[in-house]
Amino acid sequence: MPVANLFHASEPPAQGERFDTLLSHRNLQIERILSSSRIESVDYVQEQDEWVLLARGEARMTVAGEALELTAGDHLFLPAGTPHRVERTSDGALWLAIHLHPGNGV
Repeated sequence: MPVANLFHASEPPAQGERFDTLLSHRNLQIERILSSSRIESVDYVQEQDEWVLLARGEARMTVAGEALELTAGDHLFLPAGTPHRVERTSDGALWLAIHLHPGNGV
């Protein structure tokens, strides 16, 4: 079984975000998200539940109309259908997102 490291090759893109799938198994998906400080703020309303951890950096999010300031170590649960958006991030912010998709597969 190969061992991987969350922080290996974790340089942020020059602009935007990079999404790396670390594991996809049945209805579970784990992804690493690397954010630059130059992101486009996008509205999300997802069909799946998501638990997200900010492992490195700082970020500002709006979740269901509430502004949240996050620092490294902060995590939150976003039930399916919860509107959210990332407003800003520090350069090199690193997220771990766990998605639980409904049904039998991703």
